[in-house]
Amino acid sequence: MIGATLELIIAALLVLGGIFGLIGSYGLLRLKDAMQRLHAPTKASTVGLGAVLIASAIAGDSWREVLVTLFIFLTAPLTALYLAKTLIHSHINPADVPPAANGAKWAAQPPVAQKD
Repeated sequence: MIGATLELIIAALLVLGGIFGLIGSYGLLRLKDAMQRLHAPTKASTVGLGAVLIASAIAGDSWREVLVTLFIFLTAPLTALYLAKTLIHSHINPADVPPAANGAKWAAQPPVAQKD
């Protein structure tokens, strides 16, 4: 039998996960730019799903949920990074990008074709 304090912690984690899921869904619908829309569900999946999986791990006393939580925490930000870089490469003309402060290239900037 789970104690009352532990049940309150589990309930709080489930509510927190639901709130983050709701906020992420709302942000996905309401934000205007594709880069802004990418940010909302990434945070919702990382924090919201993480809270729900941690609550499940506490209630069920299982390590599988902890491993899935670690996997989500590691892969969701990387997925967002690669989607953002793809969006940058496909929608921005490299000639319109201002030069970097130190004269080097930006990390996400594709090489500019040389003009003869």
